[in-house]
Amino acid sequence: MENNSFKALVIREDPDGSYTGNVETRTKSDLPEGDILIRVQYSSLNYKDALSASGNRGVTRSYPHVPGVDAAGIVEQSTSADFKTGDQVIVSGYDLGMNTSGGYGQYIMVPVGWVLHCPANLTLRESMIYGTAGFTAAQSVLKLAEFPISPDQGKILVTGATGGVGSMAIALLANLGYTVTGVSGKPAAKHFLGRLGVKDIITREQAIDSTGKLLLKEKWAGVVDTVGGDILTTAIKSTAYGGGVTCCGNVASPDLPLSVYPFILRGVTLIGIDSAKCPMHTRRQVWQKLAEDWKLPNLDSFAKECTLSDITTQVELMLHGRQTGRVIVNMQ
Repeated sequence: MENNSFKALVIREDPDGSYTGNVETRTKSDLPEGDILIRVQYSSLNYKDALSASGNRGVTRSYPHVPGVDAAGIVEQSTSADFKTGDQVIVSGYDLGMNTSGGYGQYIMVPVGWVLHCPANLTLRESMIYGTAGFTAAQSVLKLAEFPISPDQGKILVTGATGGVGSMAIALLANLGYTVTGVSGKPAAKHFLGRLGVKDIITREQAIDSTGKLLLKEKWAGVVDTVGGDILTTAIKSTAYGGGVTCCGNVASPDLPLSVYPFILRGVTLIGIDSAKCPMHTRRQVWQKLAEDWKLPNLDSFAKECTLSDITTQVELMLHGRQTGRVIVNMQ
């Protein structure tokens, strides 16, 4: 393979309107203009990647396209004094892998404003075990901790518990001493969630109120919601006085059928979490926490590793709700 060429997972639209992903050879001239050329060592699989890889136009407008909203690698070329050849860096969020050629290519070219030095206490592989999912989970936990909600105030509910964000949120919260209840529709995940530190597990059916009441019994000091819809609605109605609820996903539904009563009668606060456009100063703060005082002691156990050619299989598992924990992609 010539030095100018590299491998990438390219998603193309077929004549029948379906989408197919294959590993293809590309050249660096195929990459967009940018400030930093990075040789990608690791990427990861997130729900946004699964949507992009399956032709979701709400995520990716045009095809052919290389997904991958996460990338960790080595700087090969730089026009910025802030980054030099050989630096270990992380790129996650912004437009990477959405409409800009992403981390499922062995090279990416990105603006300097998207690039973050990999913290000293974190390897590139470890950074992708966290990835966007871990970063989003850490943002959520940080918001609750700064709210402040302390471990002695009561239980924290985490929805979508076996997913990337949910599983990372459980592990981070448990590591900080919080008592965590997880919502999961996977009975076989009990052992997995127990290893993360969850104390109780409730089913999706138990997490959805069907009575139509405007307020429910106070159960949660705080909530990390990753799914939206009726589960989020019920969680908000069940949050204790003065509690906080973070919201970062809509895999169940983007709708929120809710009255204002939890907010005006219990003082509940709904906190939106966005990882794509999160400001760089916050991004650095969160990554530093993940590398230092919040670093999970059993990080390797959270992820399974796959190669570039295995991604489409992992995407199908994720889209059908059969994925547990994190998947990292070895791009070397």
